[in-house]
Amino acid sequence: MDARDIILRPVITEASMAGLDNKRYTFDVDTRATKTQVKSAIEEIFEVKVTKINVANVKGKLKRQGRFSGYTKKRKKAIVTLSADSKEIQLFTEE
Repeated sequence: MDARDIILRPVITEASMAGLDNKRYTFDVDTRATKTQVKSAIEEIFEVKVTKINVANVKGKLKRQGRFSGYTKKRKKAIVTLSADSKEIQLFTEE
């Protein structure tokens, strides 16, 4: 898999934004990707040094619309910690 196929999108929540001060970033990644693939993809795309990766499989939630029910899509979430001497990842453009 290509590095751009592994990293799908950053996760922008209140909890993930609180971790930016400690250089912890959260990304949705491909469900088939391993920790080593995620680490090499982050280092290749953003040109940073990764020290630690935590990966969690997130199950789909049960959603109902009247009498019909179904599940949302399952996903894999990666929490990436950067080294102290690496640069920060710019999630938002500053204009």
